[in-house]
Amino acid sequence: MRRFPGAVLSSFPVESLSLRGRILIPACIALLTGLSWAYLIYLDGRMTSAMEHDSMMAAMGMTMNMPWTAADVFVTFAMWVVMMAGMMAPSAAPVLLLFAEVQARRSEPGESAATMMFGLGYLAVWSGFSAAAALAQWALHQAAMLSPAMAASSSRLSGAILITAGAYQLTPWKSECLTHCRSPLAFLMTCWRDGKLGALQMGLRHGAYCLGCCWALMCVLFVVGVMNLVWVAALTGFVLLEKIGPQGAMIARIAGAALIVLGIVAIGRTILIY
Repeated sequence: MRRFPGAVLSSFPVESLSLRGRILIPACIALLTGLSWAYLIYLDGRMTSAMEHDSMMAAMGMTMNMPWTAADVFVTFAMWVVMMAGMMAPSAAPVLLLFAEVQARRSEPGESAATMMFGLGYLAVWSGFSAAAALAQWALHQAAMLSPAMAASSSRLSGAILITAGAYQLTPWKSECLTHCRSPLAFLMTCWRDGKLGALQMGLRHGAYCLGCCWALMCVLFVVGVMNLVWVAALTGFVLLEKIGPQGAMIARIAGAALIVLGIVAIGRTILIY
């Protein structure tokens, strides 16, 4: 078997999994991803209509910059949860399959239930990030620093976000978390916990590493537009490339340098204008 440095490869095939497991896990991931994207496309259509309506109201001299209610914050949180599920579920597929394989090889009962608990732990971490992102979006809205397209309206803020995201891509923390995500088998072999509760704990721990790997990239959405589906798809593909591509670590560093340059350019333009 040919091996790439840091590539996500198992030392054994998934032959120990039952046929049901080999079909069910990819099918569930595909279903979750598909439903998430369907909801995002639906929301994008509603947002487009709302933005057109707001433009008409603004043309008549009526402001639509209303303070958010608790319901608005909750809906935004739900949007982020769905978006994170759609973006991160594909990159979680290798570790879920490996977890189910190890579970089958250990002949432990409840293979499907344990795998589900692992997945729930993973998604719980990204739900926590979604809560923080929703609060950040609310704060930007309250400060009138968010455009109707849900992107930062300040070039300096956009530049700061890009520079921060780029700098993080070059840190040892990013490198350590990316190495973990690219080598899930080592994590499973060294951090195994028995039972459904153990599977949940493992999912939470793996999710924490995944969050450490990708949180800064997700913040770039505040620059390009939170619901910019083209960029959502692009970042989803980039995360996959980082985690399973043969040169993922190098690509992460190149992207970090590019983000820093873009951030400096964004801030520089603001300085030149003033």
